[in-house]
Amino acid sequence: MVGVMARKPLNHRILTWDHREIEISGEPAINNSDTVFSFLDEEVQSSSPESISDDVYVNNRDDEDDDNENKENVEDNQFWENQHQLLQSVLCRTTSLESQIRSITKETKQSENGCSCQKMVGDGCRNCLMKEVSSRLQNAGFNSAICKSKWKSSPDIPSGEHTFIDVVDNSSLKKGEVRIIIELNFRCEFELAKASEGYNRLVKCLPEVFVGKIERLLSVIKILCNGAKKCMKVKKIHVAPWRKQKYMQAKWLKTVERTAANVKLPVSNAEYTSDPLPRRPRASMLTMDLLEFVPNLHCTAVKVA
Repeated sequence: MVGVMARKPLNHRILTWDHREIEISGEPAINNSDTVFSFLDEEVQSSSPESISDDVYVNNRDDEDDDNENKENVEDNQFWENQHQLLQSVLCRTTSLESQIRSITKETKQSENGCSCQKMVGDGCRNCLMKEVSSRLQNAGFNSAICKSKWKSSPDIPSGEHTFIDVVDNSSLKKGEVRIIIELNFRCEFELAKASEGYNRLVKCLPEVFVGKIERLLSVIKILCNGAKKCMKVKKIHVAPWRKQKYMQAKWLKTVERTAANVKLPVSNAEYTSDPLPRRPRASMLTMDLLEFVPNLHCTAVKVA
């Protein structure tokens, strides 16, 4: 008798996959192809990038943004801290000559209560205050003058002009001529309307009255202009031409006029006049008494018929 191969219904199969036997039974009947490859599909889908949810991508992007922001904050803080320390070191350097000039300048500014031109601006007229400071420095023996700088426009900066005070010292043969700049409103020259906290900290370190050599002034200008550039970049604001380093340097370097103030002489009494010598009284020959100068002169009356 021919053996008959037993056939199992479709609803009961033993499948072999990856050296493992899986018995599936029950209704309804299943498709072999779907059963075999369903495991492969699940593994592929579980490891494919498409299976990762959008939330995971969003979280990763947020983490990267936070890391970048933290990195930028650290770099910004480091920049402002370096600029602050550098500015402090530049301002602390001073000479005995600068200290003397600074002392006279501050005393003059504190004692100034009015001005001769009757144009009061703030705590006094700037022009009259500069004249007073320059005069007192001259009285103290310094070669002081009021300087006016003026420059033409260029592709980088616009034209402008500025007035300030300087002292030229020629006492040192080795150093030669030394020029010291005096700016009565130095801090105001660097203030910004929309400044960051780091830049405002730099401005607050600046003295109200600056007295220093040109080399030290240029160092301060460079630090503040770099700070202004950084501040505008963070705030995504265009740097104005009059805030650039070349423009700020031109204020105190492009000198075209140097005028010495009139030295005030000490007044000894209330009757002091500006004339160097008293005027001699003028006499006329018609009113002169000749007998006073020629006593032996005798006049003889002549009778005319």
